[in-house]
Amino acid sequence: MSCWVPGCPALNMCRGLAALPITCLERAKDLKTRLGILLHKPELGHRIGTSSKLQLGSRQRDSSREVLEWRESFDQLLKSKSGVTAFHTFLKTEFSEENLDFWLACEDFKKTRSKTKLASKANRIFEEFVQSEAPREVNIDHETREITRKNLSGATSACFNEAQAKTRTLMEKDSYPRFLKSASYQDMTKQATSRGVSKRSHT
Repeated sequence: MSCWVPGCPALNMCRGLAALPITCLERAKDLKTRLGILLHKPELGHRIGTSSKLQLGSRQRDSSREVLEWRESFDQLLKSKSGVTAFHTFLKTEFSEENLDFWLACEDFKKTRSKTKLASKANRIFEEFVQSEAPREVNIDHETREITRKNLSGATSACFNEAQAKTRTLMEKDSYPRFLKSASYQDMTKQATSRGVSKRSHT
């Protein structure tokens, strides 16, 4: 576009562009070309959106399958992080979450490699969960309590094994069946089943 009228905006703009370094003009042209390519590829955005939807659907299917697996065995429930969280929430309603907290503390304790840390952790767990009148005392018999106390003198990663096993059995036989019958878990299984039915109807 050319214009020789004094004060013309187009003339002023041309003079301004002419004053810019060549590299700036080349970069501007390159940027314009790239933008044009992107604007003419709407399928790119569609692909990204489809990919994220597929990932979300996959996660939902995995979580649905996981929820249904919890009723297969207590082990399946304890293997699942979300299962442990759901079970812990249920135990809180029964004021017995200390059993699961003790079991989890023992699992973490077994991973400790340092002997000094092992001894201090063992005493802390014993004082919190095992000794008589402990703040969060678990329901174990006197004999198991005394065996655990003696184990502390030479603390090893196995010193809570017996107490942990008794607590696990108690949860499996007592709390776990009630969890499976609870309204919260029933709701979760209904949602998981309906997601499965919805998936099959769309395939």
